[in-house]
Amino acid sequence: MTQQSETQQPESTASTPTREAGAPATSAPFAPPAEPRPLGERRVWPRTFHDRLTAPLPGLKAMARFAREGAIRPGREGLADIPRLPFAPGPLPRVDARTVAVSWAGHASWAVQIGGLTVLTDPVWSRRILGTPARITPVGIAWEALPRVDAVVISHNHYDHLDAPTLRRLPRDTPVFVPAGLGRWFHRRRFTNVTELDWWEAVELDGVRFDFVPAHHWSKRSLVDTCRTLWGGWVLTAPDGRRVHFAGDTGYGHWFARIGQRYPGIDLALLPIGAYDPRWWLSDVHCDPEEAVRAAQDLGARRMAPMHWATFVLSAEPVLEPLTRVRAAWEKAGLDRDDLWDLPVGGSRVLQDM
Repeated sequence: MTQQSETQQPESTASTPTREAGAPATSAPFAPPAEPRPLGERRVWPRTFHDRLTAPLPGLKAMARFAREGAIRPGREGLADIPRLPFAPGPLPRVDARTVAVSWAGHASWAVQIGGLTVLTDPVWSRRILGTPARITPVGIAWEALPRVDAVVISHNHYDHLDAPTLRRLPRDTPVFVPAGLGRWFHRRRFTNVTELDWWEAVELDGVRFDFVPAHHWSKRSLVDTCRTLWGGWVLTAPDGRRVHFAGDTGYGHWFARIGQRYPGIDLALLPIGAYDPRWWLSDVHCDPEEAVRAAQDLGARRMAPMHWATFVLSAEPVLEPLTRVRAAWEKAGLDRDDLWDLPVGGSRVLQDM
């Protein structure tokens, strides 16, 4: 994959982002985290973010090969393990402002309880998303069981991460933090507290800091909007300094090491491990399980919780394979088994005091 240059942290309120000169991850200078931007700030963005792509999008030859091979779903044997997929819904942990806890609703949807806030990541509570068969496991957290949602973070605009029917359930004054260019989508749906961020920018809410960080992915929601909005992940930092990294949807690459250098001491990384086969088609935009373990190490994360598997059938690997492979890769890397939080859909874990 072709490495792209890192965006420079803004030093003013200028709406047009600037870019720092490209350099290898091992030698690039690192600025301290940016000062938080104002909540609900209205900004003007470039017409396209194509220059942020890590690798070119598939061309006509790749599209023709994909159509010819037709490998978009597992075979019968690969689907046979659907009844064995881990599903164990339980009550959300009782927490206070000093506690960090995560609960997996499925796919990339988490309820992160941090600094006294409940934050939803890429909330998808729908049974079906556009162009994809229905869920193969139910939602792990009943919507009615959620405490008040204090904020929502969105990684990018693909339908399995940005779900209009789910978002319509939220009060329209819910704080929503989104990638650059995606605010208009929310404003059209009458959300009133929407903050758009570029890579390496941040916002604060009630003492919790939200940093938007790069990912190896892309964006598209219609035939005419490819890369018109940005994509990325989030680093959530509690008032006591504990950190959770939510990677969104991403391939493996140099950004993980750079995120880890700029935000040291990540306590937990929520990393995608599914939707990776065939590799020739998906390697640039989706980690496989072994790459996810490498990404956790690059981040310097103390723990990893796998996600983006066991929910929707998006690619050709057997449905249970991501779990078996990530466990094997974790063991091969010599990492503590207790630090792999391979939760069932609906499962929760509490980050104990350090």
